[in-house]
Amino acid sequence: MTDTKLHNVQLSPSTVEHILRRRGGKLHAYDSIDPAKTALIVIDMQNVWLQEGMAAYSPYCAGAAPATNKLCKAMRAAGSKVFWVRAIYGDDAPKTWSAYMEYLSPADVERMLDGLTDGRPGAEIWDGMDVQPEDEITTKTRFSAFIRGSSDLEDRLRAAGIDTLVMTGIATDVCVESTTRDAHMLNFRTMVASDATATRSDEAHNASLSAMFNHFADIFTSDEIIELLPNANSVAAE
Repeated sequence: MTDTKLHNVQLSPSTVEHILRRRGGKLHAYDSIDPAKTALIVIDMQNVWLQEGMAAYSPYCAGAAPATNKLCKAMRAAGSKVFWVRAIYGDDAPKTWSAYMEYLSPADVERMLDGLTDGRPGAEIWDGMDVQPEDEITTKTRFSAFIRGSSDLEDRLRAAGIDTLVMTGIATDVCVESTTRDAHMLNFRTMVASDATATRSDEAHNASLSAMFNHFADIFTSDEIIELLPNANSVAAE
């Protein structure tokens, strides 16, 4: 990749002030991670957004890949599971999700379905992502992986005894935020990695991070999350 960008993360000062007041001076709700009960969730790191030349390629989305891969390696080494989630909307989306299709032009609908129908090149996880045989892969049919009928992710997590989620992927303000909000409503402890998530602009990224921080998730950098792992120094060095 040659054309990548990193977001300039700036959480809303008023949100930070609000959080500090509600938590009695603490910035973060969570100060440790139990790897056996924690999963790294990687949302939509697919060719359509990460592979140069694809219609929806974004240098910001591609820029989130290194931090995401770093977290994959560190959390696996600590004993956590990694779940890869793919957005697959398919040919039936115009019928089953017609309300969303009305938001888009016919040309955009065609581009989206061409990129996110199972079996199309755009729908595959980008080959620069660190997917390993022990990881789990699932698909979702809506922005959130947790709403009714979207995916089997909740069932897989419950079966594995997971109660804490570290959220990464794209787009921050769409699928990551939707999935994170619903995860929190389902009583998962939720963390979002600010440098392993991305969207179309700094403004959109920071607005979404601030909104999630306010009520739905703890916001950390990837390095800060790794520091919460047991034996963090040895894990980071591997």
